[in-house]
Amino acid sequence: MNMLSKFGKTALALLLVAGTAACGNSDDTNSANAPDPEGQQEAQGYEYGVGKTFHSDEPVSYSMMFSDNEAYPYQDDWQFWSSLKEKTNVSFDLSVTARAEYENQKALVVNSGDAPYIIPKTYDETAYVAGGQIVPISEWTQYMPNYTEAVEKWGMADDLKAKLQEDGKYYVLPGLWESAAGGYSYVIRKDIFEAAGVDVEGSEGKWTYEDFYAALQKVKAYTDADYVWSDQYQGKSSLNIAGVEYGVTGGWGLANGVKFDEDKQEFYFADTTADFKEYVSYFNKLIKDGLLDPESFTQDDESARAKFYKGETFVINGNYQFLADSASKMTDKDSELYMIVQPGGPKGLLQVENSRLENGVMISQNALNDLGKEDFIKMLRFVDWLWYSDEGQTFALWGDEGDTYTKDADGNIVLNPDITYNGLNADTGTKQLNVDLGFAGGVFAYGGTDQLRYSRMTEGERDYIERIKEYREPRAIQPPIMASPDEAEEMNLLVTPLMDYVDTMTLKFIMGQEDVNTGWDAYVAQVQANGADRYIQTANEIFSRTKETLGY
Repeated sequence: MNMLSKFGKTALALLLVAGTAACGNSDDTNSANAPDPEGQQEAQGYEYGVGKTFHSDEPVSYSMMFSDNEAYPYQDDWQFWSSLKEKTNVSFDLSVTARAEYENQKALVVNSGDAPYIIPKTYDETAYVAGGQIVPISEWTQYMPNYTEAVEKWGMADDLKAKLQEDGKYYVLPGLWESAAGGYSYVIRKDIFEAAGVDVEGSEGKWTYEDFYAALQKVKAYTDADYVWSDQYQGKSSLNIAGVEYGVTGGWGLANGVKFDEDKQEFYFADTTADFKEYVSYFNKLIKDGLLDPESFTQDDESARAKFYKGETFVINGNYQFLADSASKMTDKDSELYMIVQPGGPKGLLQVENSRLENGVMISQNALNDLGKEDFIKMLRFVDWLWYSDEGQTFALWGDEGDTYTKDADGNIVLNPDITYNGLNADTGTKQLNVDLGFAGGVFAYGGTDQLRYSRMTEGERDYIERIKEYREPRAIQPPIMASPDEAEEMNLLVTPLMDYVDTMTLKFIMGQEDVNTGWDAYVAQVQANGADRYIQTANEIFSRTKETLGY
């Protein structure tokens, strides 16, 4: 995971100083405010750097949007704010917006030119690029030593290619993880599987979906249950993670149906391939053989969970938090719940999660215009400390060492017993780390080392992640389609009806409403009629034009 790909070294050089060669001719950056490609800017009136706490000699305040999560509502007296001020001499002038309205408010203030300087919790920045209100931040990362160190040390050049826009720059500082997460998989009743003769731990390292099918058959024979597996999320998570192993798209990962052939260096439409036919046929087989509950694709989550809790079914899709929450809800208190490593498929034994990027921070052009280059760089170096330094990330998640947590002899975080978070200290905690103190919130607390990620996990979840790393191979990161605004608009007009049809037919094939063998040719013909070939042609034309920027 930490090694650069064959394109990575080239891409890294491009990414860290993307666009700087042309910055003198930029329409939105005058020469006085132009970045230096070498990142040379003496710190006057503040301290910063790798291994150092950012601190301003004079008090400073930066305007920032803040997404207010209803699970831990904003409080102006959180310890987070006072501790941050004490550490750095920096405070925020916040525009607090309810989480449900955050994206709408973001669009309003950015498009009107009134955006605060710092805009966190940004998942998709594409819509804001053309308006000129967001700084092309890849021109400025050379001033951010913690961010740059993480990119280089963790080999993240290929990861960052996914953020490049048509101009070869990126406009958001994404959260950076040392390794990809474990993601969703299948929570099983391990006690039932083993009683049925399935050696779960001995098999999961190499099992494929066909092996999993055989295991489900054994469980059905042993339990005589109507169904072994009844899914939540209307099957969308299972279709997504299985799609990875079959080299297709479905469920939550439906997207545009496009995959990239690394050998041919071209995009292709995956959801008309033989792999897709095999994928839908597999799920249809589960339905026909009474292994998968047909209601999986229509029922609400609570119905699926109730069947699992009552012992009517023995497999359900979920993440590790779901497993942890379910343990106390099982009717059979001797139930042994276990998160299996996702089965492999025709494309290999692949890690489902391959992105090490999180949502990120956009920087408003107002910050550069108002502050000027020198103080703008100062602000970036504060952002660099809070979101990308080990110290800043640990502070945002766990708070103040000696006050909210200590460290054991191995350097592991030990949350104070009077504070509870994520199931820790549930019996002794009188204060909640996020609700009462303001730490571990979604605006600040993401990204970091494996050790920091593991610090918030139970032993069982850490074991799940380690099994994925041991048994599954990382998969290549697909390059972005760096479309112009006009091309993006044309492609969006094509992709919505195209993928709506694919999604509809996926379920019809799975449920047996359409026979995958007799109806296959008609399906492929309709996909092509809906514009798949045209979409792929455009995608490859764009790739041909931009592949040098991407390091190919």
